[in-house]
Amino acid sequence: MNLPERVVSLQELITNSNVRFGTSGARGLVVDMTEDVCFAYTLAFLETIHIEPLSSVALAIDLRPSSPRIASVCAAAIEYAGFTVDFCGDIPTPALAFYAQQQGTPAMMITGSHIPFDRNGIKFYGLSGEITKDDEVNISQAVIRLPQVIHTIVLADVHMAARQMYINRYLDYFEPRCLAGMQLGFYEHSSVARDLLREILEALGAEVTSLNRTNEFMPIDTEAVAEVDIKRAHKWASEHTFDAIISTDGDADRPLIADEQGRWMRGDIVGLLSAHFLGAKVVATPISCNTAIETCGFFSKVIRTRIGSPYVIAGMEQLRESGSTSIVGFEANGGFLLGSSMVKDGRVMAPLNTRDALLPILSVLSMAKDKGYKLSELSQELPNRFTASDRLQLFPSDVSRQLLLELAASTTAINRLLKTFGGNVTELDETDGLRITFDNGEIVHFRPSGNAPELRCYAEAENAIRAQYLARTALKLIRKKAVI
Repeated sequence: MNLPERVVSLQELITNSNVRFGTSGARGLVVDMTEDVCFAYTLAFLETIHIEPLSSVALAIDLRPSSPRIASVCAAAIEYAGFTVDFCGDIPTPALAFYAQQQGTPAMMITGSHIPFDRNGIKFYGLSGEITKDDEVNISQAVIRLPQVIHTIVLADVHMAARQMYINRYLDYFEPRCLAGMQLGFYEHSSVARDLLREILEALGAEVTSLNRTNEFMPIDTEAVAEVDIKRAHKWASEHTFDAIISTDGDADRPLIADEQGRWMRGDIVGLLSAHFLGAKVVATPISCNTAIETCGFFSKVIRTRIGSPYVIAGMEQLRESGSTSIVGFEANGGFLLGSSMVKDGRVMAPLNTRDALLPILSVLSMAKDKGYKLSELSQELPNRFTASDRLQLFPSDVSRQLLLELAASTTAINRLLKTFGGNVTELDETDGLRITFDNGEIVHFRPSGNAPELRCYAEAENAIRAQYLARTALKLIRKKAVI
């Protein structure tokens, strides 16, 4: 365009705004996601993926109140760069990713996923799917030309094809009426999937009761489930005769599933069960997930990765290159990735290399229905290993990193800090954060969040109460040790 421009370093914008890449997409405070920042990220992304002129770029949003504004800036940048905006409206992140994959186009999702209300983000998809960590580096180092004045644009009418394509993905794969007779509570809150998922569940025969639908955005964390949501699930289970209670995080790439007693299932167990139901042979999963994945005997190979879907995707690619088939990946948050096509009774589901909430929800429900089990009975055939997680919020990342460096350098320091746990350190794993294994088989894993100033703790033990105690107490001890 023949308009006055200014040369801008994205790295400088990142430093000044603190809007930077975390484990999944660029994230930051809403007030820091200015027109310059969002416009620059969009242009840097489009330059990095080298798409053809006049190509379309799929764009979608979650239900955060800040998402439409950010999307209008990104749409303006897409048009400024000479491309067409294919606006898909408010749909789940995996719905946008699947649509872009099928169309062979890049995509951008405006979402903060599960992070606090005052934050948001942008997730990018190239022609091969979710961008890699190398792509993130190239975007962050880009020097781009911005217009002197940035004007937002009015978003075009919603293109409904992405939504319908995503619905058909499940209705074409799962047996018709496979959930007939199931009574489900749907904790809808502000999930972007709340209408779409209900449509799928009812089409498959389930009876769905809406729970706690709200127009105010709620940041639901499927990994460290809030105490208020634990109490809600128990209350709903006691008031109804649900076979399960289901939900997702804000952008519906992470599931939340409670059994008939209102007990939220751990995401890694949901992933393990879903992988088994789908007939997966090999698995890529982060270091934070339950060791039952190896000891259950369902899979011929398990690759452990760093935490974050780009690393799981890289793990699945490694499995493909080695000649493996029937590949899946999943995370402790329950997000499920399909690394290869799956075939069941002649029906085929295409791969999707990004986190998805709907596939594990439908798989676990179908598994229970097929076996004639209650949801609480599904995990009884698994090894007796239980995980729990918790977090310290508003805990500076630099403090977290320094503390973990000190602990990793000295098992004596770890034993001193966690002496009340009654075990001695036998193994340290620094694949991502610091994962500590004790001689009694218990595990405590500290990791700074990649998206927010939080320190997370994952724990594993032979019973759920002990695992919860380990995670909660370990964080109390490390907060006491820290000087903030």
